[in-house]
Formats: sequence, C-alpha cells, structure tokens
Amino acid sequence: MTALSATAASPARTPSGPRGGLFRAVLRLHRTALVLWSLALAAATACLIWLHTIGDEARRGTSACAIPASDGLPSCTAVDAITADETYSTGIALVTTALSYVIFPVAAWAGGALIGRELESGTAQLAWTQSVTPTRWLAAKLAVPAALLTAGTGTLVLINRWAQGDGNPNLVGDWYFEDVFLGIGPTTVGYALAGLALGTLAGLLLRRALPAAGVGFAAAFVLYNLLERHRESLWPTAGRSPTHSSELPRSAWQTSSATFHPRSHFWPLQYAETGIAVAVAAAATLAAFWLLRRRTP
Repeated sequence: MTALSATAASPARTPSGPRGGLFRAVLRLHRTALVLWSLALAAATACLIWLHTIGDEARRGTSACAIPASDGLPSCTAVDAITADETYSTGIALVTTALSYVIFPVAAWAGGALIGRELESGTAQLAWTQSVTPTRWLAAKLAVPAALLTAGTGTLVLINRWAQGDGNPNLVGDWYFEDVFLGIGPTTVGYALAGLALGTLAGLLLRRALPAAGVGFAAAFVLYNLLERHRESLWPTAGRSPTHSSELPRSAWQTSSATFHPRSHFWPLQYAETGIAVAVAAAATLAAFWLLRRRTP
C-alpha cells in the first residue's frame, strides 16, 4: 500500500506588506527629522502659551503712564511692565519670523535628505525592487511630510494668532510687515508645501543630496522673494485723491502717495498669496511625478 503525502501550498507572500507599511517606513527612515520637527513644534507652542499669559501685562506696558504715577496712570518706570513689554514683543517676533522662514529648511531637507540622498545611495532603487512602484514610493515620500507640515504649521499659526490677542501693533508689529504677514495666516502652510515640492523636484532632477539641497533652497528663495516683492499687487488697492490732506491710519498699508491697502485687505492678500504658493506646490509635484516616470521603467 502506497501512502501519498500531500503538501499544502503555502499562500504567496507579498513583499511590500500593507499599504500603511510604506508610510511607516518613511517615518522610521526620517525619524531624526520627525523628532526635531516635533521638538520645534512643542517648544514654539510652549513659548506662545507662556507669552499669552503675560500678554495683558505687556499691553499695560504700552499704555499711557506718568512720572510719578498719578491720576490713575501707572509709573513709566515700572520695571515689571517694561520687562513684560520687551519679553512679549521679542518672543512673538522670534516665533513669527521662524514661521515665515519655514519654507527654506523644508526645501533644503526635501531635496537633500528626503529624495536626493536616497537616489544617490541607491536606497530608492532597492525599494523599487521590493514590489514598491516608483509612483507609490514618491507618493508616500510626499504624503507623510505634507501631512505633518500642514498640521504643524497650521496649528502654530492658530496658536500664534491666539497669543497675539488684540494684535496691538506696538507689540506684535503692523499686519503688513513681511514676517508678521506670513506668520499669522495660511501663507505659512502654502509656503511649507511649496518648499517640500520644490525640494523634491530638485532631488529628482539632480539625484545627489548636497546639490539638491542647495537647488531646493535657491528655488524656495526665488519664490519667497518674488511673492514678497509683488505682494501689494496681488489684490486691487484702494485709492484717494492726491490732494487729500489727512494722514492714513497706521493700520493702512500705503503703497504709493494715492493708493493703499486697508486692514480689511489682509485676508484677500493672504488667500491670493496662499493660492499662488499652493499652485507652485501642485505644479512642482506634477513635474516630479512626470520626471520619475520618464526616468524609471
């Protein structure tokens, strides 16, 4: 009697694993950048929350005073008010400036570490042989940092606006100042995404970490300065007669002797500039996918 031994076929395994595995791999590979980004967000958030707590005291430091204190007015030599005023203004300025310049480190990192280094070292090509298509690889590379940048910068902008309270220009600067304008609106998010896309495109073009980081930074610098230079033209200005003798209020952004942007133009200008930055991000992203398809089988 012959015994037949049957061997059960084991199910085929897919080398790539679940779709979420690719995104987790991106997080693991760039965990240093993730940790630094998380620490920066935590530090900025803690700073803004603390600045909010001293906001009322800082505003009292800019109110009317007398020497010596009289008629209900505080003394102009009150050290606590002066200290709070300077501390609050400096802290808000530092955070706001950092937010307005976030495009530059993002672009350099995207070109150098996110894309250029992996193409230069062959890590990307190895991933493409493990049932991860180049398109899926690039989609994951962009989706993870884009989500983190949008959530992080968007949240910080909201906290920054909250910390600024009534937006006293003596403490936080006028709304049309370059850093202030970028640090309190959605343009910060738009610029961050543009930097990510421009850096990614530079990485795919050059396929080397250091040159890609430099080109990504340069592309972000050009975009930043072009939009800053032409910001006043992104929305129609209001006009007044050249013979009008009264001065414009401080809240008005005077662009010429007869034209200006009132405070109400803040949001139209924000949306226009954000739209351009997002359009640049979309165009650079499409170009990156097109280039990747051209260079891979």
